[in-house]
Amino acid sequence: MTGGEAEAVQSTPRPVDLVRVAGVAAFIVGLVAYMEVKGLPRQGYQVVIILWLATVAYDVRRPVREHVAFLRDWWPPFAVLLLYLYSRGVSDNLGAFDVSFTWPIEADRWLFGGTLPTEYLQAKLCAVPCRQSLSPRWYDVVLTTVYYSHFFAALAIGAVLWKRNRSAWIPYMRRYLAITLLSVAGYILYPMAPPWMAARDGYLTDNVSRITGRGWFDLTASARSTSPGAGTTAQQDLSAIGNQVAAMPSLHSALAIFIAWWVVVHFTNPWRWTVVLYPASMLFALVYYAEHYVIDEIAGGVLVVVVMVGFSWWERRRRTAAANPL
Repeated sequence: MTGGEAEAVQSTPRPVDLVRVAGVAAFIVGLVAYMEVKGLPRQGYQVVIILWLATVAYDVRRPVREHVAFLRDWWPPFAVLLLYLYSRGVSDNLGAFDVSFTWPIEADRWLFGGTLPTEYLQAKLCAVPCRQSLSPRWYDVVLTTVYYSHFFAALAIGAVLWKRNRSAWIPYMRRYLAITLLSVAGYILYPMAPPWMAARDGYLTDNVSRITGRGWFDLTASARSTSPGAGTTAQQDLSAIGNQVAAMPSLHSALAIFIAWWVVVHFTNPWRWTVVLYPASMLFALVYYAEHYVIDEIAGGVLVVVVMVGFSWWERRRRTAAANPL
């Protein structure tokens, strides 16, 4: 083969995999239909099932045993996510500890010289009083999207690692599940009211409101057909999730920081540092939307540091023991 012929062969575009395209298209149609009927997937176990179906659709011609391997490998995370769902739903009803209202308010005001960040941000970016029914601004759309990404972003990265790099998937999931389980322990040991609940129950001014789904107010058919004062399906989906006093530490903050840490550590491209915008925008949204205090977010960051350092130490000890057997 001459050089020209070799160059022609190399430049020939790869044919489109119509089976893969059809599988992905069927998955997307099915997912959209599911969300129309059931709403946005908001629980980890739901996301795991959706990710499994995505891997099946992407490689539909693979042997069945390879598709079943996903279920085999992911059943521990699936079980932990179910435990997380049900344990955080009853943690405030155990009666062991009273719900804390005043301490986080005092902590945030101490951190910011007497100013409560949630009150300040809602006054500047929403209104006084701030209400969910108000028309959203462009940044509400961005921040609501960032907020919702919490429910699938970390697990989606896990699915990609499972598909492409199993050796990296194991330590990644260990850390993800440790952060989740330690968060549950925090909710049980210290049930804490978030800012919107404190405002509702008279611990803060009633100018503060939970506005988590406000950014998607006009983005769905259900929103357009609902009067502003009544709330929308998107707003309700995003504002009524899980245990209302599962606030300390902030798992939203912890997982966003964890994702950024993973990208920065495991990639070399200088652009990888832009990923820090993700936890920054998540932390901002949580305080602005009255979902968390800053002190919750600090606790979430400390939790990530503890898990990262703890697992790194444990893995080094295992490697050392394997290299130097008795």
